[in-house]
Amino acid sequence: MRTKLLALRLQRQQLVTPVAAAGYDALYRDLQPGMNLYWHGFGQPPECTFRADFDDVDYNRQRQARRQLVKGRFAGGNLGWIVPEDFPLFAALYRKPILLMDDVQLTIMTLIERMGPLNIQQIKEETGYLVKVITPALHRLQEAFLLYEDQYDGEWDRAWYRFEEMFPEHDLNRYTRAEALEIILQRFAYRMAWFDTKMAKSFYKLPEKEIKQACARLAEQGAFTAVDNGYMLSSDVEMLDDVQQVFPQVLAFHRNDFLVRAFDHELKNRFKPLYDALPYDHDPQYYLLVDGEFRAVSVGHFRYGPYEIHDIVCDSPDMWARKDEICAAVLKENPGAVIQRFMSQPQS
Repeated sequence: MRTKLLALRLQRQQLVTPVAAAGYDALYRDLQPGMNLYWHGFGQPPECTFRADFDDVDYNRQRQARRQLVKGRFAGGNLGWIVPEDFPLFAALYRKPILLMDDVQLTIMTLIERMGPLNIQQIKEETGYLVKVITPALHRLQEAFLLYEDQYDGEWDRAWYRFEEMFPEHDLNRYTRAEALEIILQRFAYRMAWFDTKMAKSFYKLPEKEIKQACARLAEQGAFTAVDNGYMLSSDVEMLDDVQQVFPQVLAFHRNDFLVRAFDHELKNRFKPLYDALPYDHDPQYYLLVDGEFRAVSVGHFRYGPYEIHDIVCDSPDMWARKDEICAAVLKENPGAVIQRFMSQPQS
């Protein structure tokens, strides 16, 4: 069953057959909140790495320009991109109301209500506040869904709007938190094939207790089936025997990828003890998916341009047999880089 579940997961992630443009929006919706390329992707649109058979960065840039992808602070206060029709869903999960605004928040909110959309420099000129005072206040008002940061292109000079002015059609009270959680967990289950509550907690940054309760409700309703201390869509249990066990080549995923975020807790527990005591810089850079499972991580130092790849750390000596594939996958994502070591052994 395990191998078939891994194969189904890769199919649902479109990692076996990358999705065409016609099916991309449904994939993106299920993988929300979308994020850009880790480290090198500042200011760039989000992407679903390896999952599209076209340039989805450019496609999402066009969606941003048309405001068909919108920015917010969601899982753990992290920036992410969602489709605007899902604002009520994500507001139910992540909105942090402000019961009593402090002086800075109240001043900024009043100013934008009176003058209309303003960027940070204009707020500074009107209030005399320093940018380091303004920025956290804006972020907190954003988390409360009171303000919206209108990043429709890659420029840094972005205006802040009252949320209700920008999106008057959205009822942020449409879902209860429990209802919203049940909806996103069914999307998560479809794309993961099988998951446990720790994986959902890692990705969505929500309390595991609430996730367990939502999964139990969905199981009672018949939508989920409990399998091996986790859950599947009940409809998937019935068709699992028919899944073709096809696996893609070794893939190197950056740290903002959907799968890496879903397995964040496991990856840290499994790999950090293997690289933490290395005498050279060992920030994790790419996680390597081998036959459907994460088996290795490249570590080193981030730079603009090719990274310094000091080592590739694997979870088992049997990964020596996959060395060439693993190294090729890392270099494909970081052209011009040099892999200095593989499993601590210097590379010529």
